[in-house]
Amino acid sequence: MRCLRKRSTVSFLGVLVIFLLFMNLYIEDSYVLEGDKQLIRETSTHQLNSERYVHTFKDLSNFSGAINVTYRYLAATPLQRKRYLTIGLSSVKRKKGNYLLETIKSIFEQSSYEELKEISVVVHLADFNSSWRDAMVQDITQKFAHHIIAGRLMVIHAPEEYYPILDGLKRNYNDPEDRVKFRSKQNVDYAFLLNFCANTSDYYVMLEDDVRCSKNFLTAIKKVIASLEGTYWVTLEFSKLGYIGKLYHSHDLPRLAHFLLMFYQEMPCDWLLTHFRGLLAQKNVIRFKPSLFQHMGYYSSYKGTENKLKDDDFEEESFDIPDNPPASLYTNMNVFENYEASKAYSSVDEYFWGKRPST
Repeated sequence: MRCLRKRSTVSFLGVLVIFLLFMNLYIEDSYVLEGDKQLIRETSTHQLNSERYVHTFKDLSNFSGAINVTYRYLAATPLQRKRYLTIGLSSVKRKKGNYLLETIKSIFEQSSYEELKEISVVVHLADFNSSWRDAMVQDITQKFAHHIIAGRLMVIHAPEEYYPILDGLKRNYNDPEDRVKFRSKQNVDYAFLLNFCANTSDYYVMLEDDVRCSKNFLTAIKKVIASLEGTYWVTLEFSKLGYIGKLYHSHDLPRLAHFLLMFYQEMPCDWLLTHFRGLLAQKNVIRFKPSLFQHMGYYSSYKGTENKLKDDDFEEESFDIPDNPPASLYTNMNVFENYEASKAYSSVDEYFWGKRPST
C-alpha cells in the first residue's frame, strides 16, 4: 500500500509539473504577445520609420561590435596607419557664430611636427542641411588641405536615414520639445562619431566645435597616461566643462557609442558620460590640472543662446605637468581609507594620507 501510494504521489507530481510547465509557456507567450501589441501601439503613436529603426538599433545586443552605419566621406584620404590619439568633433549649423574652423586651427597650431604624426582629427558634420555641409567642406578643404592629404584630418557625415526618431520624445526634466530634440540628436551625433573612430587610434579625446587647445596638449596627455600605467581607468578629464577634453581607451568606444544610442532621449550627453564611467566601475572623477582645453564659443549651438562658460583651470602653455615615469610604490605606514601612497606620486589631484603612528 505504501509503495502504491508513493507511486501515485510521484505520478501526480509529474503530471502537476508538466501542467505547470505548459501553463508557464502559455503565460510567457501571452506576455510576449501583449508586449508585441504594446510595441506596435507605441510604434503607431510615434509614426516610427521601421527601416530607420532597424538600421540604427539592430546591433545593440552586441555592445563590442560596430554600429551598422554607412558614412559619407566629405573630405578624407585613407588612414595609412593607426595613430596614438584621435580627436573627435561633431558640428552643426549655428544660428549665430561659427567656431569650427578656429577649433581645427587651434588643434594643429598648438601641436609640434612630431605630435602631428601621432594625431588624427575626425570632424562629423552632423547637420542635415546639405548646403551648409557643402559650404563647410569647401572652407575646411581650402584652409587645411595639407592636413587632409597627410591623413590627419577627415570630415564625415552620417546620413539622416540612420537616425532614430527625434520627434515626440519624452520630456524629461521638463525640457521643452525642441530642447529634447536637440540634445537627443546630439547624443546620436556623438554615438556615430565614436563608432567611426573606434579603430583609428589607441586613445580618443572628445571635444566640442568651439574649443581652444593648450600648447603641446598631446605631450601632456601622453605624460598623464604613462603615469597611470598599470592602473584602471575609464575616463580621464582634461577640462571640467561638459564633455570637453574627455579621454577614453579606443576599445571602449563601441560600448560608449551603443550606450549613447540606447539612452539618447533620456538625458544630455555629459550626464550619460558620467553614468557610463560609473557603470564601468570608475567610481571617482580623474581630472587633471591645468586644463588643456578651453571653451571659446560665445553663442551656443542651441538656438544661438549666449554661453559664457569658461574653465578657470585652463592654461595656454601647460609646462608644469609632472613627468612621472611608471613606478611601484610601497609604504609600511597604515593608510587612511583609500588614500594610498600612489596618489601622491601620480598626476591626479589627490594625496597620500597615513594614519597617526602608535606604539
